[in-house]
Amino acid sequence: MARQAAYSVTALSQAAAGQRLPSLPLTLAYAQVCGGDVTEWERRWHEVAGKEAAQRLAQDDADPPYRGLARFELGDAALFFGRDHLVDRLVDLATAHRFTAVFGPSGSGKSSLLRAGLIPRLRNADRSSLSPAAVRILAPGEQPMRAHGERLVPAPHEDGDTWLIVDQFEELYTLCIDPAERTAFIDRLLAARKPGSGLRVIVAVRADFLSHCAEHAGLTAALQDATLLTGPMSSEELRAAIVKPAAAAGLIVERALTARILTEVDGEPGALPLMSHALLETWRHRRGRTLTEASYEEAGGLHGSISRTAEDVYRRLTDAQAVLARRVLLRLISPGDGAPDTRRPADRAELDLADDPQDTTAVLESLVRARLLTLSEGTVDLAHEALITAWPRLRGWIVRDREALRVHRRLTEATAVWESLDRDPGALYRGTRLDLARDLTGLTPRERAFLDASAAAEAAEATRGRRRVHRLRQLVALLAVLFISASGATVYAIHIEGKVAQQRNTALAQRAAGEAVGLRLLRPSLAAQLSLAAYRLAPEDSTRDALLSTMATTISGHTQVVSSAAVSPDGRTLATSSFDRTIRLWNVTDPRRPVGLATFTGHADTIAMVAFSPDGHTLASGGRDHTIRLWNITDLHDPSPYGPPLTGHTDTVFSVAFSPDGKTLASGSYDHTIRLWDVTDATRPARLPELTGHTLNVKPVAFSPDGRTLASGSDDRTVRLWDVTDPRHPAQFAVLTGHKDFVDALAFSPDGRTLASGSDDRTVRLWNVTDLRDPSPSDVLRGHDDVVSGIAFSPDGRALATSSYDRSVRVWNLARADRPASLAVLTGHLGAVQSVAFTPDGGKIITTGADHTAQIWDTDTRTTVDRACAQAHPTITRTEWSRYFPGLEYQPPCG
Repeated sequence: MARQAAYSVTALSQAAAGQRLPSLPLTLAYAQVCGGDVTEWERRWHEVAGKEAAQRLAQDDADPPYRGLARFELGDAALFFGRDHLVDRLVDLATAHRFTAVFGPSGSGKSSLLRAGLIPRLRNADRSSLSPAAVRILAPGEQPMRAHGERLVPAPHEDGDTWLIVDQFEELYTLCIDPAERTAFIDRLLAARKPGSGLRVIVAVRADFLSHCAEHAGLTAALQDATLLTGPMSSEELRAAIVKPAAAAGLIVERALTARILTEVDGEPGALPLMSHALLETWRHRRGRTLTEASYEEAGGLHGSISRTAEDVYRRLTDAQAVLARRVLLRLISPGDGAPDTRRPADRAELDLADDPQDTTAVLESLVRARLLTLSEGTVDLAHEALITAWPRLRGWIVRDREALRVHRRLTEATAVWESLDRDPGALYRGTRLDLARDLTGLTPRERAFLDASAAAEAAEATRGRRRVHRLRQLVALLAVLFISASGATVYAIHIEGKVAQQRNTALAQRAAGEAVGLRLLRPSLAAQLSLAAYRLAPEDSTRDALLSTMATTISGHTQVVSSAAVSPDGRTLATSSFDRTIRLWNVTDPRRPVGLATFTGHADTIAMVAFSPDGHTLASGGRDHTIRLWNITDLHDPSPYGPPLTGHTDTVFSVAFSPDGKTLASGSYDHTIRLWDVTDATRPARLPELTGHTLNVKPVAFSPDGRTLASGSDDRTVRLWDVTDPRHPAQFAVLTGHKDFVDALAFSPDGRTLASGSDDRTVRLWNVTDLRDPSPSDVLRGHDDVVSGIAFSPDGRALATSSYDRSVRVWNLARADRPASLAVLTGHLGAVQSVAFTPDGGKIITTGADHTAQIWDTDTRTTVDRACAQAHPTITRTEWSRYFPGLEYQPPCG
C-alpha cells in the first residue's frame, strides 16, 4: 500500500489511526489505493477540515503567545523578543536627534518595534532625559493636518518632551492626495528639530518610499544622520522570537521546528509576519504543551498558513457574505502605481455595503477573529500587508480589478472633497470620469449620492445647452427623431440589452476567474472548470490569464526556496536548485506529469543557480559556500561530481553560465568579480582571467548567442558588457546605466541584438546592443510591483518572460519592437518568484519560487482549454454553478 500511495508506512498508519486529520493529498492517496470515491473523500475532508478550523478559532484565542499578522501593541512587551539591540540603537538615535526615521521593508517589524520595544523602554527609562511627558501614536491617513493638527502640539511639561510616533508614514503618499496638506504636515513634524520645541518625532516608513521622502528638502536633510534601518533578524534573534513567547506561556517549541523555521525565513523578504502567523496557527494546532513540526505542516507552514486561514474563513461564509467579504477587503487596499499595493484603513461605516447590516457584522467579526483584520476605534484595517500577497484569492481579485480599484479610490476621494466643500457642484464628476465611475459596484450611500448628483448636474447642463438652440431647429430635430424612432427603437433596445448582458457576464467571469486561481491548490477540478467557464463567458485578458494560471503544473519536493531552474537542451530534463542545499533532476517529457529522477548534494550552503552545458552532459551549480560544482549527468538517475569544487571566489556565487560552445563557464559573485573557467575538459577545469570593474555584488551573468560577449549585472546598478572573444584576454566593451537599484537578471535575445535587464527598481530595461561599444536603451517595461528576479526570451525572440517577488510572471509581446506590450500575467506562486525560463520549443514557461515549488505554465491558450476540460471532472454541480454564475443558465464548460 505504501508503494502504491507513494507515502511512508508511518504516514499511512498515522492517518488510519484517526488521531489527527491527515493532509488532503495523503487522504486522497489512501482513498484511491483502497478503491474509494476520491471526489467524495475530498468533499468529506474539506467538511471536517472546516469544522476543525472553526473549533480552533473559537478555542484559546484569549491569550495566544504569538500575534499572527497583527503588530505587537504596547501591552505586548512581555512577548516581544529578538529586537533588544535594535531598540538600543533606536533609543540612542532618538535621544541624540529630535526627528528620527525608522525605515524598513514591509514585514520587517517597524510598527512592533515602536510600540512594544521603544515605548516601554522610554516609560521604564532610568534617565530623566528619556522620560516622556506624553506619548502619542498616529498614522497620517487621508487628511493628516485636519485629523491630527492638535496632536502635533507638545503637552505642557517642564521636565519631559512629548514623543510623537508617526506610524505608516507612507500614507502621506498613498492616501493623502493634497500636496499642500502633505507638505504642511511634514513641516509641522520637522519643527520638532528646533531647540526647545518640546516635541520629539519618530516616523516609521516603508523602505520603498524613501524616494518620495527625498522630494521634500527639509525632510531629506533631517534623514541624513537620524535614520535607522530595520534589516533581517539574525538567527539568534529569530530563535528568541520563536522560542521565548512560547516559554512565557509555559509551552515548548520542538527543536526540529525551530531549525526548520530558521532555515525557511533565511533570505525570505518580509518574512516576520508570515512567521508570526504560521506560529500562531501552529499554536492552534498544537497537541499538549509542545509546538511540533507536524502541527506546523498541518497549519500550512510559512507560506501556506495565511492562505489556509483565509480560505477556511471564506468558505464558511454564505454566498451573500462571500460577495460582501470581497468588497470589504478590496476597499481596504490602495492599488500601487509604480509601487506595491498597500493597505487602506477605512471607517467602519464605509463598509456597510450589505442590505442586511448583520451580514456586514458577521463578515467583519469572522475576519477579525481570524486576525486577518483589525478593528480599533471605529477603523477597520488589514492586520498586515502580507495578507495582500500571501492569499492567492485576494491577490487574484486585486490583479483583475486593479483599474476598477483605482477608479473606486478616486471616487471615494472625490466624494470626501465634495462633502468637505458643502457639496459644491463644481466638485462633481462630469464626462469621462463619470462614465467610468458609473460601472462600479458595491458603492456606499455617500458615493452613490455623489454619482447621482454628478449625473443630475451633467444632465442639467446638457439641458441648459439644448435650450439655447433655436426652437425651430429643435422642432425639426424632434420630427426627425420621431420619424426614425419607430424603426430604431427596437434596434436600440436590443443593443442596450446586449450591452448590459455583456457587462454582467464580464463581471461574473472576472469574479469566477479570481476564485479559480485561489482554489487551484485546494480544489483543482473546480478551479479548472471555473477558469474555463469564465474564459468562455468573457474571453478577455484577465480571464485568459486566470485560465493559464489555474492550469499550471506544480512540482514539489524541495523543502526550502527553489532558487533556479534550468532546462536541458533537448527539453526532456529539468534541474532545480534550492536553499535546502540540494539539486533535483526531473523528467519533464510529459510536462503535465513530471517525474523525479535524482536528488544530489555537495554544496555546504544554499545553492543560488544551476545551468546546463550546451551538450546537456554537464550541470554547473554555484552557491553561498563560495564554490562552483560541475556534475556529470550522463546518467540522469545517478549524477556525480566531475571532481572537486571550483574555488577562488571569496563570497556567494550568485550565477553561472556556459558559453554557447560549452568551452567556457562564467560565474558572478558577491565578491564583486566575474570569473571565467575553461571547462573544455570538465574533469580538469582551468581558471581563466578574472573580470573586475563592478563596485558591489555581481549578480547575473549571460553570454550572447555568438559567445563573443558576456553581460554582467551588479548591485552597483550597472550592466557591463565584456569582450570574451578570446576568454584568455577579455576586455570591457561598455557600461550601461539607467537602473535605479540593484540589477538582478539578464538575458540576450536569440539574435543577440537586444539585452534585457531586470532590477530591484521593478523595471525591465531593453538595450540595443548591435553596436557593443555604443549600446543604447530602447525601452523600459513597467508592471511588476516588486523586484524583477528573472528574465527569459522565447526561442523565437517574439516574447519575453519576467518573474518578480510580487509573486507574478509577466509575458511581454516583443513582436512590435516600437511598442512592447504585456501579453499575460501569470499568478499562482504563494511566495516570491525566483526565476523564469522557457522550454526549448517555447511552448512552456518554468518558474521557481520561495514557496518551495517550481511551476510549469502553458503559453498556448488553446492547449490549455483542452487540458482544462480533461481535468475538469467531476462536472461542476448546479449549486456551485449558481454560486459563481448567479442568474446564468447552467452550462458546464465541458458539456
